Amino acid sequence: MSAEKNTPYPGGIAAILTQMEGRREALELAPGEALPPYDTPLVDLAAQLVPDPDADPAEAPPFRSAHHRKRHALRRELTGRSELVFLNALLIAHLRKRGYPAHAPALFQRLWTEEGTALLAQLDPRWLVSSVTTFGDHGLSLVQRSVGLALSTLFGTMKLYESERLYSGCAADRPFALGQRDRGPLPLEMDGYSLSGGGLDVNMIGRLWLEAEGDPVIRPLAHRLLELLIADERTVFQRLMTMRKRQARQGTARAKGDAAGNVAPVPARHRGLTAQTLRWGITATIRAPLPEIARFAAHHVELGAEVVQIHLDAPDPETEAFLSHHPALRVTQCDDGYWQAQGRARPEAHQVRQAFNATQSLRDGLGVDWLGHIDVDEFLLPQRPMADLLAEVPPGAAFARVAPAEALAPDSGLPQAFKTTHKHAGQPKSVIQELYPTFGAHLYGGFLSHTSGKVFARTGIDGTRLGLHTLKYRGEVASNRHRLGEVWLAHLHARSWQQFRADLAFRRSLGSYRKNSERPEMGQAELISFLMEEEGDAGLRALFDEVCADTPARRAGLAAHGMLIEHPFDPDAAVTRVFGALP
Repeated sequence: MSAEKNTPYPGGIAAILTQMEGRREALELAPGEALPPYDTPLVDLAAQLVPDPDADPAEAPPFRSAHHRKRHALRRELTGRSELVFLNALLIAHLRKRGYPAHAPALFQRLWTEEGTALLAQLDPRWLVSSVTTFGDHGLSLVQRSVGLALSTLFGTMKLYESERLYSGCAADRPFALGQRDRGPLPLEMDGYSLSGGGLDVNMIGRLWLEAEGDPVIRPLAHRLLELLIADERTVFQRLMTMRKRQARQGTARAKGDAAGNVAPVPARHRGLTAQTLRWGITATIRAPLPEIARFAAHHVELGAEVVQIHLDAPDPETEAFLSHHPALRVTQCDDGYWQAQGRARPEAHQVRQAFNATQSLRDGLGVDWLGHIDVDEFLLPQRPMADLLAEVPPGAAFARVAPAEALAPDSGLPQAFKTTHKHAGQPKSVIQELYPTFGAHLYGGFLSHTSGKVFARTGIDGTRLGLHTLKYRGEVASNRHRLGEVWLAHLHARSWQQFRADLAFRRSLGSYRKNSERPEMGQAELISFLMEEEGDAGLRALFDEVCADTPARRAGLAAHGMLIEHPFDPDAAVTRVFGALP
């Protein structure tokens, strides 16, 4: 298959050149119009400010020519800036075209030769890039042209890929996670950049720096741009360096833990705990209406939680006032003052806020021995008291994992039945295709939500951080962990069709339906995107009915494989017993 047939540009290179040339028509001049002459005095222009062109009859519309239109647009953009900056911009506008006044290249050179220092002090990065691009087209020396063209290509490519990156939903200063790397090939069979030892970035920047030193006119401009480039925290260079450091830290942690694992040391005070002396609590960062928060809190208070720490991600004084009446509840408003007190800006990603707040709770200890980190739509379903189960955790384990059970959605009311994954039920993977014949192949364990479960961590261990699904010690997952038996984490992820559909946009952009898997086959995020694009709500409803709906057939199929959990569950009654009537 030919390259031309595959090109995103119909007509190939010939069409590209035609389109490019169509944008390069000269800016015609009306009678009496001209660029400033070559010998225009430049020394005073840096101190003269551009006035509003609409207030000047000579500048205001109607436009006499393309030159007049461009001149007016530039003067409006640069109102209040210096006439030196304007002259540079006007020359660039003409020199980008196929035709231009004969003295324009020489005047541009004179401008930068005589007033380069003043221009560097006054131009913003956008106009610095435009200026260096013009040197690539109209440089007087080989160095000016080569450096100008190379930097123009570099910044043009950056603009393309950074614009595409916006659609990833990630901020420009946020590096991608190391575990999300796709294993597919790069274009043109290129080798991928090595985070651990790649030198493409420094070779490229260093060569451009040295090349620019060969010309006194372009050197200050090129060096300024390269300095701005390596100092900006929003570039691929900065992101790659951050990822390199993370990878190095992970490698160091692995190397240290190769022999015995990454063991988080359990404090001696934990070794004498019994079910009677052990205290446990939970922490959660929540953005939800009061009835949902009350259900979550009341359910766990009745299970015996000594402390329920709630961080209100959307501050609400009335919710805080109501909940704080119960002695087991601690409520923190995560408002601007809270984040200022933490000495950091409010993280953009809610997952980062959750992990940060959970870690703060863990380090505080909250007066408990074990602290669980769960979400407002997750409810512990223990078969024996939680204190009994936690007291039986081996004394050397720093944290214990609770397996998830995804809710089945009834026609009305709250879920009363839950399902496990095949793995947690000890079943072969083939049962997923049997239970969910249409969509099971694309959903691990037949779950729409996470299958990792959540954790309880021992308090008082220095160097630990409580994440969404694990405990980290000195930057790596602690190896001394335990699986809690006789308890499930009921996850009301899709408790009704209406709730599933209402949460879909958020989950696709910021939550659990984002593409983050390294699997080459279609996964959960791709499946949902495909259904939305091809079948709309009908396709989504088919997915929901097969995977989430609570039907007799669904319960029977799950029960046959030991994957059905039926457990008394009435958090609304718990709300009445714990809080009384809601406001």
